[in-house]
Amino acid sequence: METRVGPGAREAVFAQLADQGRAEQVASRLTDGIVLGVLHAGERLPSEPELARRFGVALITVREGLGILREAGLVETRRGRDGGSFVVADEGGHRALLTTRLRGFAQVELSDMAVYFGTILAGSAERAAERAADTDGERLGAWLAAADFGTAASARTNQGGFLLEVAVLSQSARLVREQIRLQAEFGPLLLLGLDDDETRRTIVRHDRAIIRSVTGRRPGKARDAASALVRVLSEQLLAAKARVERGGTVDEPISA
Repeated sequence: METRVGPGAREAVFAQLADQGRAEQVASRLTDGIVLGVLHAGERLPSEPELARRFGVALITVREGLGILREAGLVETRRGRDGGSFVVADEGGHRALLTTRLRGFAQVELSDMAVYFGTILAGSAERAAERAADTDGERLGAWLAAADFGTAASARTNQGGFLLEVAVLSQSARLVREQIRLQAEFGPLLLLGLDDDETRRTIVRHDRAIIRSVTGRRPGKARDAASALVRVLSEQLLAAKARVERGGTVDEPISA
């Protein structure tokens, strides 16, 4: 089944960078989009001038960022009329990349980021229950029902899109901006634990609880449902961190 990407997920990938002039930030943002599956294998990235405009950086910064991605084997550049920078397929699901990134964080840092992420999402859900129109909740429910959570890759993409759509329903530009920033920075790690069917089913149940609370105009319930969702995701993230510390990868413990 084709993965359905909500517009919010792509908006998060290409949101302007907070600190201009850093090629590493360009590379990190695009890497996150590739790992999450928002930018899929074979996809041609926007042109260098378009990337510079979207990120709010100089053209040379974009070129340096793309160079970092090429060295990492995440994109390839083709010349000619149909050329450009294209996402390279990785059958391993970028496990090595994510494992390396996870090793760079202490457990307390991950816990702290999850708390902040949960606070922003809970506030968005609460505000959405207060302000969203009935048709907005119904639309999000229909989107979730049609979304593909059958694989880890599709679940990560669609779950990221769902979280951003909740922020959009809050009708708060500040909350939307902060949700976009957090998902660009922390989303690829927070959504690591979606590799098994039971976890994905659990996540969808929490998503539905958020939608029911928003459509039922129950702000407190919406906040609680969003907090419960992030708790599940953070527990999976910390479990992946523990596996990495024991010498395994994000989803595979070391062999005995």
